[in-house]
Amino acid sequence: MSEIFSNLLTGFGQMMSLETLLFAFLGVLIGTLIGILPGIGPITAIALLIPMSYGLAPVNGLILLCGIYYGSMYGGSITSILVRTPGDVSAVVVTLDGYEMAKQGRAKPALATSAIGSFVGGTVSVIGLMTLAPVLANAAQIIGSAEYFLLMILAITMVTSFTTGSRLKAYLSTLLGLAIATIGIDLQTGQSRFTFGIPNLLDGIDFVLIAIALFAVPEALMNVTKKNKNMSNMQKMEGSLWMTKDDWKRSGKSYGRGSVLGFLIGVLPGIGPSLASFMSYAMEKKVSKRPQQFGKGAIEGVAGPEAANNAAVGGAFVPLFTLGIPGSATTALLLVIFMMYGLQPGPAMMEQNPDLIWAIIASMYVGNIFLLILNLPLVGLFASILKLPSVPLYVGVLAFAVLGVYGLNLNQFDLMLLFLFGLLGIGMQKFGFPLAPLVLSVILGPLIEQNLSRAISSASGNWLIFFERPVSLVIIVIIGLVLILPAMLKGIKKKVDQDIDSSM
Repeated sequence: MSEIFSNLLTGFGQMMSLETLLFAFLGVLIGTLIGILPGIGPITAIALLIPMSYGLAPVNGLILLCGIYYGSMYGGSITSILVRTPGDVSAVVVTLDGYEMAKQGRAKPALATSAIGSFVGGTVSVIGLMTLAPVLANAAQIIGSAEYFLLMILAITMVTSFTTGSRLKAYLSTLLGLAIATIGIDLQTGQSRFTFGIPNLLDGIDFVLIAIALFAVPEALMNVTKKNKNMSNMQKMEGSLWMTKDDWKRSGKSYGRGSVLGFLIGVLPGIGPSLASFMSYAMEKKVSKRPQQFGKGAIEGVAGPEAANNAAVGGAFVPLFTLGIPGSATTALLLVIFMMYGLQPGPAMMEQNPDLIWAIIASMYVGNIFLLILNLPLVGLFASILKLPSVPLYVGVLAFAVLGVYGLNLNQFDLMLLFLFGLLGIGMQKFGFPLAPLVLSVILGPLIEQNLSRAISSASGNWLIFFERPVSLVIIVIIGLVLILPAMLKGIKKKVDQDIDSSM
């Protein structure tokens, strides 16, 4: 434990410069604004800002982009409470009781408990991250290529299995992502694959281009074609911001339960903040002495889910830092950014780059304080952003997308790919094909192929290597459980969905 605190102090020493603090502040501020704007989301914002971060020092660039990720969790609840329009999926549950509180003239206490819950959840998750990550990193030193191959299959299986909607469409998205990942030169044989004689495809397709095309372009185009949203239902923020003694009493335990549940769920690849908030809401209603108040303005229905979705974000960094395995589309993009800076997330990263990793962990503590300071007094200012005309905003997103992609290689062919993948993203959203499995598969595809080849080569072609070690067998069993677990969780989510429908 003393070593952990020593490393944390080193991390604070790395980031306590005016420049690094500024990037931490900018990251969480941008994240909050992104969370307020429906449809954009953290992955779109991070993808758009990657080209701009090329010239930054690794510590500044990574603190900025990681701050956008967990900062966006704060902003999503503002529109849920005031307008009943969640900024992202994880904020959907907050609309149940947050909007009802706002209708009762208690918008400010609802926003306050949301901000405090987010702060508590984020802080607890960082404590869990700095405690658990070194342990997992040390344990992962014994993992070989066979185990890494199975862990990556597990990550893809979890993301695919826990995606909402049709599981068949999720698996088709996964297969499409793996197919896209094979485009280019086969590093094992030197042969070109699926390039169709086009020289520009020999190096494969840049993941940043795919992320921008699939997320930024469809959302921008669809929002540009919509009329400005009617904000006549926005609730006023009257009265005192401060919570009453009863509010604190009812929220306190919810913060704790949501934080622990959210962190544990976040550590598991593929589940993420959205399911954490749903499960937290179900748990709060189950343990409450006043379950009949849920859906009618119960403050616990805001406190628990908000703590859970922020804690899940911190938990998602654990497998990324320790195993180099992203559990979501956003962490997959962060994995690319780490590699862009010449880093390889995994067990060795915490040994080879301890100052950088602990600076990022320290920045999360500071970032959560920044977010609490921003969200309590300035929430009215953030809410006024909803009144901005949407067309210029999303036209600007499109412009950033084009400039960002062109800046990758200064190649017009990339702009053509941006357009084609943008159309693919629109089609996938229209017909209900999830994007997250595709994005994760594009990232993990080459790593899966490399580790599979290494494992088979080290065993002289013996495929039994995947069944010979206890760790491999455990992972295979977990993969099997993941394939059947969604059916078990379906009942919980169905019950929460019924609560949402009945309150609409």
